Amino acid sequence: MAPRRSHYLTMPASLRVLHVFKTYYPDTFGGIEQVIRQLTSVTSSMGVANQIYTLSPKARLTPVLFDGATKIIRSPVDLELASTPMSLRALGSFRAAARWADLIHYHYPWPFGDLLHLLGAQGKPAILTYHSDVVRQRLLMPFYRPLLRYFFKQMRAIVPESPNYLESSELLQDYRDKTTVIPIGLNEAYYHPPEPERLAHWRSEVGTDFFLFVGVLRYYKGLHILLDACVGSSAKVVIVGAGPVENDLKAQAQRLGLTNVVFLGAVSDEDKIALLELCRAVVFPSHLRSEAFGVTLLEGAMHGRPLISSEIGTGSSYVNVDGVTGIVVPPSDPAALRVAMHTLSTNHELASQMGLRARIRFETLFTARQMGEAYVALYERIVGRSA
Repeated sequence: MAPRRSHYLTMPASLRVLHVFKTYYPDTFGGIEQVIRQLTSVTSSMGVANQIYTLSPKARLTPVLFDGATKIIRSPVDLELASTPMSLRALGSFRAAARWADLIHYHYPWPFGDLLHLLGAQGKPAILTYHSDVVRQRLLMPFYRPLLRYFFKQMRAIVPESPNYLESSELLQDYRDKTTVIPIGLNEAYYHPPEPERLAHWRSEVGTDFFLFVGVLRYYKGLHILLDACVGSSAKVVIVGAGPVENDLKAQAQRLGLTNVVFLGAVSDEDKIALLELCRAVVFPSHLRSEAFGVTLLEGAMHGRPLISSEIGTGSSYVNVDGVTGIVVPPSDPAALRVAMHTLSTNHELASQMGLRARIRFETLFTARQMGEAYVALYERIVGRSA
C-alpha cells in the first residue's frame, strides 16, 4: 500500500481517535474505507492522531500497517457470518488500542464492533458514523437488536451522512436527539490529473461519449438493472470495478447480446481519474438502502460531470439533486434509466449545465476540509464533556 500524504498543514496531535471498522486498505477498497481514509488524513492536519482497528485475513503475517501517519491495527479473521467478519483473538488487541484512545469512533454497521465495545471499550467515550441500515441481514435482526440497542445507547453521538438518510431510516428515529449530520467530503488534491498518454489511451479505447460506473460490483449496486437499460439503447456504458457479482453481470450482458457495455475490471487511480474526465456522465443505479451515499457520485460531481442515480431515500439524492445536478430515477426501473441516459446523450447543453451545478454543489457541501472540521468540533465537544 503506497504511503498516503496529507495535503494540509499538519498541526501537533492533541486528540487521539481510534476508528473501528470490519475491513480496511489494502484488503478492500470500498466506500466506507475511502471515507475513513479521507477523514483520518484531513483530521491529522487539525490536531488529531488517528489509529484504525480492523480485521484482516492477513493479520497473522502483518498485524500492524501504516497508511501515511495512520497506524492500522489488525486482528485475524477466524470466521464470517452474514457478511460479518469475527475474530476470537480480537479482544486483547482492541482493549490495548482503546486504552491509547481519547475517543473511539465506530463505523456502522459491523455487529462484531458492537460486541467489542461492550467487552473492551473500558468506558471510553464513543461515537459512530451511521453509514447504512442493516438491509440484507434483516432476518437476523430479532437476534441482533438487543446488542444493537445497548450499543447505540452507549454512543455519545450518532452521525448520519446526509439529512436524507436521517429522515428515511426507521432505526435512526429513536436516536434523533443524538444525531449530527456530517456529509462525506473528498480532498481534491488526492486526485492527480492523469498524464496525457493515459488520457489518449482511454480515449482510443472507450471514446468520450460514455456513461461511467465505478464501484465494487455488489448486489445492491443495481448493475443488473443498468444492463437491462442498455437493451435497445445507443448509450455506451463503461463499468469499472470488481466484486462478488462480476461473473453474473458478464453472463447477463452476454445473454442480452449487449455490445454497448464494457467491463474494465479494477483499474488504477490514475486510470479512474482519466475515465472520469472523459465520460459524458456518471451513472449510479444502486437500488437498495445499503447504498447510503455514493462516493462515486461525489467524484463525478468533483469532476463536473452530470449524475444519474436512483431515489432510494439515502444520501445519493443529497449529492444528486434531480433536475439540478443530474437526473434521479425510480429504483429498479430500466426504462427510466434508459430515458435518462438518452436525455444526457442528446442534450449536450443540459448535460454541461448539470455538470457545472454538480461541481458547485461539491465545492459548497462536500470537501474534505468541511467534513474534517465538523468531526473535530464533534470530537472536542464529546471529549470535553467527558472530561
